[in-house]
Amino acid sequence: MTSLPAPSPKKMGLVIDLDTCVGCHACATSCKEWNAGGMAGPLTDERPYGKDPSGVWFNRVHSYELAEADAQPAMTLHFPRSCLHCETPACVTVCPTGASYKRAEDGIVLVDEDKCIGCQLCSWACPYGAREYSEVEGVMKKCTLCVDRIYNVNLEEAERQPACVQACPTRARHFGDLGDPESAVSKLVADRGGVALLPELGYQPVNRYLPPRPRRTDGESAEADTATRATSPLHWLARSFRR
Repeated sequence: MTSLPAPSPKKMGLVIDLDTCVGCHACATSCKEWNAGGMAGPLTDERPYGKDPSGVWFNRVHSYELAEADAQPAMTLHFPRSCLHCETPACVTVCPTGASYKRAEDGIVLVDEDKCIGCQLCSWACPYGAREYSEVEGVMKKCTLCVDRIYNVNLEEAERQPACVQACPTRARHFGDLGDPESAVSKLVADRGGVALLPELGYQPVNRYLPPRPRRTDGESAEADTATRATSPLHWLARSFRR
């Protein structure tokens, strides 16, 4: 099995604002476009125009209709899902060939397709459903945080961000070093109460989600915000992952 490097002080990752995500799928399509021709390409589609199309997508967006509950009015929650680049990723430690690995210098989790035998153990180990198996290539694939873009000195510095972050029209996605408490993303997490997904599992995901701000029904007082936070859609979302 594959060992993990020593924890790195630099932890590159994403912060996703569930309050401003509108479920437009711009992150998914821009990711597909960039990575199809990048180091992780191709991202092959099967039967794209058939009745049961399938394919490899590093970003997927799920939309949920939440019924009214207590102080929380009914709402639609859009939840973007991709690799969380965990501090102690199970997908890496179960890999029998070393194909799945975690970079010591920045914490990004990647797949070396030359070593991958397509056993899919990493997919079964990942509790977040972030691994993608390519039936055509016979290997596992996953979000790379656009590592071939964020360090590309031939790009303008403003463009050295993951494609999903660049494309988001509502600026619901943010990228940076979550290991640095003074970084813009770390301050955003602190200000908005950003959370890790299913922290009780012990994998220490680096990515953070900013919960939706409390919604108030007509006539509801500001004092009800505390009760609304207790029934936050993020709590409901975490419960759905456990089922």
